[in-house]
Amino acid sequence: MMTGGLSDTKPATAEIQEIADKVKSQLEEKENRKFSVFKAVSYRSQVVAGTIYYIKVDVGDGEFIHMTVLEPLPHENKPLSLQDYQTKKTKDDELEDC
Repeated sequence: MMTGGLSDTKPATAEIQEIADKVKSQLEEKENRKFSVFKAVSYRSQVVAGTIYYIKVDVGDGEFIHMTVLEPLPHENKPLSLQDYQTKKTKDDELEDC
């Protein structure tokens, strides 16, 4: 993928679910609620100084959340971080930059 270019929307993989799981607690803290359902369904990615993932997550009861997650470059030795998110999304909402 070209640096700076946003990928097409793809079905979530086990790796994307793992990324979503790693920032779940950050989202729960910001939203002040716990998610018993937290299933990544699709994603887009963008390579910048690291990789930005835009992830659509099914949180149950027909509600979806769009998350923006930054994975820093390996040499930076920093954890994944939740950059932004949008709540009250639907299954059909286009996955875009938050």
